[in-house]
Amino acid sequence: MKLSELNDIVVAAKRACYVGGGDKVASSREGSHDLAWSQGPWRYRDSYFGGTDFLGQETVWFGAEPVWAMNYHGFILRPDLIDAQRAGETIKAALSAMYAEGRFLGGLTWSGPHGDYEDKSEGDVTLFSGEEAIHCAGTKAYGLRYSGGLIKP
Repeated sequence: MKLSELNDIVVAAKRACYVGGGDKVASSREGSHDLAWSQGPWRYRDSYFGGTDFLGQETVWFGAEPVWAMNYHGFILRPDLIDAQRAGETIKAALSAMYAEGRFLGGLTWSGPHGDYEDKSEGDVTLFSGEEAIHCAGTKAYGLRYSGGLIKP
């Protein structure tokens, strides 16, 4: 498994699932919402709980081995400024722009009709952490924290 290939797989899976309205699959845990994707020996699953405020995990397998994972927690801070639907529209549009560049890390600023999206991260596909936010009229209205990296036996 090459790290550059893993990065490409993560980007392709993220693009196909959350951003692309990917395939919903049976819940892997009681009450979870799950999306899945596969390509050759690679499999990906995004499993999360909640809606407006949510917590989840993305996992990539190469064959039968889990090789990479990311945890995330997102939340609306100012429901008077943004709701879950508008936050989702903003995030999907901003992430589409990032994935079009072939990456999911490295930071991004993007402006849309519902606010200004910002992503900041440290690290690379092997070990990383970051935060995304949506600002409405200069006020942070939505936030998400994430971290992840390689899984080693």
